Amino acid sequence: MATAVADVRHAPVGLIHLSLAVGGFAIGTTEFATMSLLPDMARSLHVDAPTAGHVISAYALGVVVGAPTLAVLGARMARRTLLIALMTLFALGNALSAIAPSYPTMMLARFLAGLPHGTYFGIAMLVAASLVDQGKRTQAVARVMLGLTVATIIGVPLANFMGQLIGWRSCFVVVAGLAGLTAALVAAFAPRDRGDPAASPLRELGALRRAQVWLTLGIGAIGFGGLFAVYTYLADTMAAVTQVGPRMVPFALMTFGVGMTLGNIVVPRFADRALLPTAAAVLVWALVALLLWPLAAPQLWSVLVAMFAIGVSGALGSVLQTRLMDVAGDAQALAAALNHSAFNTANALGPWLGGMVIAAGYGWTSTGYVGAALAVCGLAVLGVSAAVERSSARRTLARA
Repeated sequence: MATAVADVRHAPVGLIHLSLAVGGFAIGTTEFATMSLLPDMARSLHVDAPTAGHVISAYALGVVVGAPTLAVLGARMARRTLLIALMTLFALGNALSAIAPSYPTMMLARFLAGLPHGTYFGIAMLVAASLVDQGKRTQAVARVMLGLTVATIIGVPLANFMGQLIGWRSCFVVVAGLAGLTAALVAAFAPRDRGDPAASPLRELGALRRAQVWLTLGIGAIGFGGLFAVYTYLADTMAAVTQVGPRMVPFALMTFGVGMTLGNIVVPRFADRALLPTAAAVLVWALVALLLWPLAAPQLWSVLVAMFAIGVSGALGSVLQTRLMDVAGDAQALAAALNHSAFNTANALGPWLGGMVIAAGYGWTSTGYVGAALAVCGLAVLGVSAAVERSSARRTLARA
């Protein structure tokens, strides 16, 4: 610990957070831009749009599989070393995505790119939170997450524009370069820790014995799905329902990113005071925004407003990350990584359910109702988590 403190003296906390956020920017760009480039990707890979959507699910599956696996395997590694290795793997996966010649190889490349996603975010957020006071952890976590949210304002619209101008593969080339830059920044500025000799895969797996860990993951895996149900099919919805050209799509993506960024600046301040009530408020916000999506879709101005509102609900990620720090005990690495498995379960669940209702003939805007239903289910899981926590607290008082 003394070594880390000495390093912080040479590398200001803000600079460390910024270095970690660059990785979030790279991840956010590839995760969200892939959704916006689906129509071009589908044509290039000779598949239809719903089939191309499985590329997103392959990435999400990589996150779900990779987060717990790499967190457990890297339990004893120094966090700085682990972060560098994860970003190197992420760069490789995106470089392969840029040259994948067919749909099956693209699926494999996206799965590989997704493997380090959750563990990187989980470890980066643990490092960020360890550098600030206890009462400011959610704000520190949100600073790392800001890399992802800023990506939705700058990286995703730029990738979409580049995709239209010079081809969708250019997005993955840029992301691979950003991943390499992140590895270099982490090597230069992250605290030089020695790792935890007491850590072990078995200790990390102990997180899975905690009911509150599973409930918190459930809130994210279900409640966040609505955002992805709408976002994944945004370009197609704007073409078919809003009836605007593809050049308008980056503006909608940008307003979504502005909403997510402002949400991650404002919401964590409330979460550091009242965590679960803030999470509930965010889910209610998402529920209302998603219910309004079918009404907003026909007009461009209301599409922009709705995408801003849906983007704000992205702050749920930072809130639940801090919740996991509170309930995971000494299995922090696995729990932190699993948060991103949960959100990428949502990333797979939302588009899958959205695609089902579209294919069933309910129309592009039906994704809003799918998203609202998922937000309600997320609220139900949160209610169970709060009830279990109150019951546990009453038992503890009774024994005292």
